[in-house]
Amino acid sequence: MTIYPIETGNFKLDGGAMFGVVPKSLWQKTNPADSNNLITMSMRCMLIEDRNKLILIDTGLGNKQSDKFFGHYHLFGDFTLDKSLAKCGFHRDDITDVFLTHLHFDHCGGSIQFNKDKTNYEPAFKNAKFWTNKNHWQWAIKPNAREKASFLEENINPIQNSGQLNYISLNNTNYIKNSELGFAIFLADGHTEKQMIPHIKYKGKTIVFMADLLPTVGHIPLPYVMGYDTRPLLTLNEKKFFLDKAANEEYLLFLEHDAYNELCTVKHTEKGVRLNETYKFNEIFN
Repeated sequence: MTIYPIETGNFKLDGGAMFGVVPKSLWQKTNPADSNNLITMSMRCMLIEDRNKLILIDTGLGNKQSDKFFGHYHLFGDFTLDKSLAKCGFHRDDITDVFLTHLHFDHCGGSIQFNKDKTNYEPAFKNAKFWTNKNHWQWAIKPNAREKASFLEENINPIQNSGQLNYISLNNTNYIKNSELGFAIFLADGHTEKQMIPHIKYKGKTIVFMADLLPTVGHIPLPYVMGYDTRPLLTLNEKKFFLDKAANEEYLLFLEHDAYNELCTVKHTEKGVRLNETYKFNEIFN
């Protein structure tokens, strides 16, 4: 198995929304804001090459939205999904599986693209299976008013229409093992219904793709919960459970949205679980 970080671009979000009830005087220490109170966010995906499979976890924003849409989120930088895949020696047509942690636009937007005539939408990965779970899919296609702006029909409906949609089987626990993709999954409901957090065994380590359970290192303290979360008190409990386990078992946390840190570890302290070390991926895995 070989794992590659896949940078798909940077964007900006309101710092207050990203940290909920936490005052700016605290969160700006780790996530500095510009004059408009916007903080820089990455959209760092993960590519897993494992025997005959090439699995992409999340797909970034994509490029099919309007200029007005991108103007709201200030997409910037030289990174694109195609450039990052090419740097690793791959093309999007090589992807066999696209695993979507959840269906918010910054995690699944790159899954769908315009066709050549720009008259309709089509899967951006024509040879891939797209993986979600039934609970989250139903949540996304019938969105609540709070999340409606994050679940875009043009990102979701074409996946179903393509015939490439597949569901991860759930059970009655928060942890499931998926034999087809080869990694375990932690299910978290605080941010959105049944967000899937992959745990990948790699070179003697457990790498956890954090998605929106832990967007950046600045979100490690328990009260630092995004205003976007639908059930913030549940997020508190899920974070505590997960971070205690991550500290005990020395997980490497792969940060999708942290523009400054690719990986981190956490440790127990008198104040609770806190940041231990940060790393570039290639510092650990050459």
